[in-house]
Amino acid sequence: MGATELILIRHGESAGNVAATRAQQTGAEVIDVGLRDPDVPLSSDGERQAMALGAWLAALPAGERADSVWSSPYLRARQTAELAGLSPFRVDERLRDRELGILDLLTSRGVAARYPAEAARKQWLGKFAYRPPGGESWADVALRLRSLLRDLDDAEDGRRVAVVCHDAVILLLRYVCEGLLEADLLDIASTASVRNGSITRLVRPTGTGFWAVADFNAVEHLAAGGAPVTEHAGDDNVHPR
Repeated sequence: MGATELILIRHGESAGNVAATRAQQTGAEVIDVGLRDPDVPLSSDGERQAMALGAWLAALPAGERADSVWSSPYLRARQTAELAGLSPFRVDERLRDRELGILDLLTSRGVAARYPAEAARKQWLGKFAYRPPGGESWADVALRLRSLLRDLDDAEDGRRVAVVCHDAVILLLRYVCEGLLEADLLDIASTASVRNGSITRLVRPTGTGFWAVADFNAVEHLAAGGAPVTEHAGDDNVHPR
């Protein structure tokens, strides 16, 4: 037996999201954020999203609230959990964002200009299989999430668990929990970016076997709480070519 529900929460909008979108829009090669990825905080809109999330969670009936909370160690995720009132929470490094290695802080234009062979290799392999030097592929992230889920099931038998993490991690938790194929995952990733402060719910009433999606990428609680809905889409060229 294991957990019966996962409430997957993407962190609120971060300063890095804002800087990355600005860099893409202006044609810059480098994302000017000035911080290590683990140290990037929420933006002011991200803080508002986290508080709106907290108001929505607090209004849930007692039987629908999370019994426990796990979080990525990255600052933006921990701030989201804290502002949403999801304390105490357990930090686990396996929920960290995907590591980009030598491509960290580069836009797609920057990768093409500085590492054209890597840009070509990424297109050939697709987002699931491509591993940048010094970084992780989506398949690598899926491996650490399988390990995490084993430990989560052992610790959270029969319980509802909130997980505060990152867009790629949420997609890859769906991949592992639902038993998807690579092509299934890439079809989802090419058509929907996981929005800041969104809720994705996976349910498994028996505590065993594959999970089913009850909600994906829901943001109605943000508008209801007076917070902006922000979407910072990444690279949608995810299929191998």
